[in-house]
Amino acid sequence: QVQLVESGGGLAPAGGSLRLSCVTSINYFGIKTWAWYRQASGKARELVARISTTGSTNYAESVQGRFTISRDDIKKRVYLQMDSLKPEDTAVYFCNALPNYSDWGQGTQVTVSS
Repeated sequence: QVQLVESGGGLAPAGGSLRLSCVTSINYFGIKTWAWYRQASGKARELVARISTTGSTNYAESVQGRFTISRDDIKKRVYLQMDSLKPEDTAVYFCNALPNYSDWGQGTQVTVSS
């Protein structure tokens, strides 16, 4: 069973910053592409950012230039630095590999106040 544990969410003002962290239990973390997703209330889960094994990154247009994904293969962690936050970034944020594991974590709630 894959364990994914997200943390770092909270309440932030518009224009503020948060840093999310995801720790995993798998042994072959380093050979996977990893991604952050988010799901706002009443909406489908969407891909926010991903990072390949070589460190190549891709971002959703809505967060391009504001969010930065990174990884630490030794610590088996994936991070999401979120700057210039907007109220529309409010959502539960999840991490997962690509292709996705079926076991999702509980996510971490991010709330951005206007």
